[in-house]
Amino acid sequence: MARAWEKDQVHPVDEVPRPTRLVAFGLQHVLAMYAGAVAVPLIVGGALGLSPAELAYLITADLLICGVATLVQCVGWWRFGARLPIMQGCTFAAVTPMVLIGQDGGLPAIYGSVIVCGIAIMLLAPVFGRLLRFFPPLVTGTVILIIGLSLLPVAGNWAAGGAGAEDFGDPRHLGLAGGVLAVTLLLQRFGPGLLGRVAVLGGIAVGMAAAVPLGHTDFSGVGETDWLGVSTPFHFGAPEFQLAAIVSMLVVALVTMTETTGDLIAVGELTDRRPDPRRLADGLRADGLSTVLGGVFNTFPYTAYAQNVGLVALTRVRSRWVVAAAGAMLVVLGLLPKLGAVVAAIPAPVLGGAGLVMFGTVAASGLRTLAGVDFGGERGGHALTVVAVPVAVGLLPVGVPGVYEGFPHWFQTIMDSGISAGCLTAIVLNLLFLHGRQRRPAEALPPTGTAPDPVPGTAPGTAPTPPPDDAATAPRGPAA
Repeated sequence: MARAWEKDQVHPVDEVPRPTRLVAFGLQHVLAMYAGAVAVPLIVGGALGLSPAELAYLITADLLICGVATLVQCVGWWRFGARLPIMQGCTFAAVTPMVLIGQDGGLPAIYGSVIVCGIAIMLLAPVFGRLLRFFPPLVTGTVILIIGLSLLPVAGNWAAGGAGAEDFGDPRHLGLAGGVLAVTLLLQRFGPGLLGRVAVLGGIAVGMAAAVPLGHTDFSGVGETDWLGVSTPFHFGAPEFQLAAIVSMLVVALVTMTETTGDLIAVGELTDRRPDPRRLADGLRADGLSTVLGGVFNTFPYTAYAQNVGLVALTRVRSRWVVAAAGAMLVVLGLLPKLGAVVAAIPAPVLGGAGLVMFGTVAASGLRTLAGVDFGGERGGHALTVVAVPVAVGLLPVGVPGVYEGFPHWFQTIMDSGISAGCLTAIVLNLLFLHGRQRRPAEALPPTGTAPDPVPGTAPGTAPTPPPDDAATAPRGPAA
């Protein structure tokens, strides 16, 4: 049966909702990623001892480029942008290397390495685009599951008051987060039409209304913030290109490309537009361009934000123009610091309540993809291993922070990111156990008229799928 968008020639990803829906859905995406977006400049700037005014400058510059990067990724320009509903933000994988670089060479050394990192991503994008053949449903489902599980501790920290808070774990924080979660679920279940689709936004709004009388919010910084602020190129000085800093940041480039690949595939599964090699390369190339802009406009490397993948799964709103609207809002926040200060006043427990349902939805989406994989048959145990070990490796740094402290910094950069560690492990184990081994030699085939044993990824009683290097791993969805 032909899908509706095949008849109408308009894919849900390309649909443009009404303006009111664009604003409501887009604002949800901004609120879902805002805390993570501003965390990177706060951590790096704080570690380098920047003044409050300089920290504020870093944040506004970050929000501005977050918006530009999101617009490039969603709307697309030439061979830049996957044209999928993907939000962009500063990657946490670069925090530790940048702090170390900044302590030796200051912000100019950081920005020099960031610019080279972005150029490297653009050059390597076509190479990563050819790796889709190594992402069958067994691997993609595992990666999506790891993304969701890795994000849940973030939501937990928010719900408890925010990591490092003096009253961390206060029952009032958890109660507020639980209330936001309850309102979100009730709106999603019983809210009519648009209200059900903006359940996360509704939960955050109710949480904010409750947080004000409880004293959980602080708007004092809003009045002290300027109305207009424009980030100028190389505000902190001309970039410096130091070899050690560049090598460290190139490792970050490989990590962010791996994470973005997983996020693009996850969004592709959720929107029924699985990226082909060209679309994946275009998405990674947009990451590289945004990272170069980050180095020029006083901010940091950019990547796809997994938390917004969860929002796409939860709301079932697949339009890339919704996320593009969110990108436009970030641009406005980057140019109007006072509005950014209002959004920043949202307390962590409110975001935590919304994050629990969003990030859990990402993990559930991974399980849904894995549900189509056959774990029976002669190689079912191998398929189970390809899921089990990457999940364990991916959650190890999440459950045991600092487990890799005794290793070199480049190793920590890769393995401290549960998403990249789990993704790389899943690819390697799939190659070792299953890739290229699903097709048996002609002499081993059963006699005519008998059904062969099912292979992982097919239902019992059906013909086996081609090997992963043929049609079984050919990208689904229209060409870019």
